[in-house]
Amino acid sequence: MPRRTPLASLVAALLLSGACAGSPTSSPSAVPQPAPASPAGSVPAGDAGVGSSAGDAGVGSSADGDAMSGIDVVFLSTMVGHSERTLQIVRLARDRVRDDALRTLAAAIEATEADELTTMRGWLATAGPGASAAAHHHDGHGDDAALDRLRTAPDADVDRVLREVLADHQRSAADLARSHVDVGRDDRVRDLSRRIEQSRTAEIELLRGTQ
Repeated sequence: MPRRTPLASLVAALLLSGACAGSPTSSPSAVPQPAPASPAGSVPAGDAGVGSSAGDAGVGSSADGDAMSGIDVVFLSTMVGHSERTLQIVRLARDRVRDDALRTLAAAIEATEADELTTMRGWLATAGPGASAAAHHHDGHGDDAALDRLRTAPDADVDRVLREVLADHQRSAADLARSHVDVGRDDRVRDLSRRIEQSRTAEIELLRGTQ
C-alpha cells in the first residue's frame, strides 16, 4: 500500500471537509477528488456522520428553497463571490508555481471551491426571487491589488506571493463562515459554513507549511 506524505494526507482531508456537490468539471487528476453527490434525499452508506453536508442536500434538498432566510441568502451570495475570486487567484498562478506541494494544495483548493460553487449556486437558484438579485451583488471579494501583485510577480516570487495572497483571502472566508454558524437559519447553509470555516483554516495552515 503506498505511503502518504503528511501533505497528501492533509490535502485529502481538506477536500473531504469541503462541500461535495459533485466532481468539478476540470480538476487535475493527480489531486484527490471529492466524492460524487448522492441522489437528493439519500445518504451513502457509511456517511452517517456527514449526512448534512452540502453535497447531500444538493439543489433538490429536503429543505424548501423558498424557506431560506435572507441572512442565509446574503451569506451564500457573498461566499459565491469570494469563491469566484479564489478560483481567479489559483488559476492565475497555477502554471507558474514552482513548489510541488504548493501546486498540489492550490489544485485541491480549486477542486473544493469549484464544487462548493456548484452547490451554492444551485441553492440560490431555488431560494426565491430575491436571491437572484442578491447573488449579483458580490463585487470586491478580494483586493484587486492582490491580483495585480500575483499577475506581475517575477517567476522567482510567484510561490511566495501566492501563499500570501491566498492566506489573506482564505482567512476572510473563514471569518465570514465562522460568523454565520450562529446566525444562519437554514441547516444546510449552516453546515456548509462550518465546513468552509474548517477547510479554509486548514488551508491557511497548509500554506504556512509549504513555505
